[in-house]
Amino acid sequence: MAMPLVRLFGKVGRLLPRPWSSFQVALCPMSSRTVTNIATEQAVNTGPMFPPLQTYSEEETMMREAVKKYAQERIAPFVSKMDENSSMDTEVISSLFEQGLMGIEIGTEYGGTGSSFFSSILVIEELAKVDPSVAVLCDIQNTLINTLLMNLGTEEQKEKYLMSLATDMVGSFCLSEAGSGSDAFSLKTKAEKHKDYYIINGSKMWISNAEQAGIFLVMANADPSAGYRGITCFIVEQNTAGLQIGKKENKLGLRASSTCPLTFDNVQVHEKNILGKVGQGYKYAIGMLNGGRIGIAAQMLGLAQGCFDHAVPYTKQRVQFGKRIFDFQGMQHQIAHVATQLEAARLLTYNAARLKEAGRPFIKEACMAKYFASEVATLTTSKCIEWMGGVGFTKDYPIEKYYRDCKIGTIYEGTTNIQLTTMAKLIDQEYDS
Repeated sequence: MAMPLVRLFGKVGRLLPRPWSSFQVALCPMSSRTVTNIATEQAVNTGPMFPPLQTYSEEETMMREAVKKYAQERIAPFVSKMDENSSMDTEVISSLFEQGLMGIEIGTEYGGTGSSFFSSILVIEELAKVDPSVAVLCDIQNTLINTLLMNLGTEEQKEKYLMSLATDMVGSFCLSEAGSGSDAFSLKTKAEKHKDYYIINGSKMWISNAEQAGIFLVMANADPSAGYRGITCFIVEQNTAGLQIGKKENKLGLRASSTCPLTFDNVQVHEKNILGKVGQGYKYAIGMLNGGRIGIAAQMLGLAQGCFDHAVPYTKQRVQFGKRIFDFQGMQHQIAHVATQLEAARLLTYNAARLKEAGRPFIKEACMAKYFASEVATLTTSKCIEWMGGVGFTKDYPIEKYYRDCKIGTIYEGTTNIQLTTMAKLIDQEYDS
């Protein structure tokens, strides 16, 4: 059995220098011994070096390669069956925990891998190349659930939940409702105070990971008179009386990823299970979704690249009119165009991730990455089906699954129109006199 990534990176993460961090603090030359894939290694160093965006630390390179190998060996054999059955195999979920991929940024003191946000993005990208459904499970756990608890949790909450989240428990983020999608803060779920506990009533829709989750981070309004400023985040355990998980949605894509409605019928939650401060939930949700959009961009990028990687070899093998399909100029131009779009999506995604990790403003760049990567995934998967012809339209090849899986990218964690609106607002501010 391969060495779990948590073992492989637990110590490495503490011992290896973080080359990108050094560039964020000071303009210093980077040692080639700590970084791979630097195109300027043979150039004369005449001043400060600025690394290409596709520059990885030794730790990041090892993580990327290890996850690529793991996904091919431990996930790929289950993909078709999980999609057909609309269910995530328990062995796949267990292996994600075994490999340390469900607690990437959680500190080693809580059983996590102790790695970085950018490593999470690389992991999501590599998983999505094989199965986007598995990638979204890992994405939500790392970019939303774990981050919220690490940033806002009391020491008691961290001790109680982070260890489990890193080792054996899935988490779920509960914001959307039937009447509040893009207008998320018009949510109707309420939390009424009684002594030292709250009673939650309401419902949620489109909740990812709901079927497997051990805890739910639930946004409910503790003070409706204050509008969205009453929204508060509650930690609700799966076995809490009054919490009902509805039937899974029968979806077009990401079928192995569970998406369910939730109902809260007089659910009693102690005030010690408030995450952060009362009335600050809307701020927490905005902050997490901004970072989460980079995760969705990585998922769409990986999905598109995985589809491309399946289709291009086929065009090199399939012969028509005496030559490979790839050798027709019309085909070459299409492939080159899609490859360029993929590269642009990767650079946008990596740049947004590096900005976030550097503590610099990244909201506009995150929206751009999520928007563009989703559009590129749509273009790539559609073109790949056309390149493969009839077989691309069948379930004998994975292309049609990538095509179905990509559509959600323009919808969840902020629709394309929401991304464009947010970008426009920020651009407007940039040009204020």
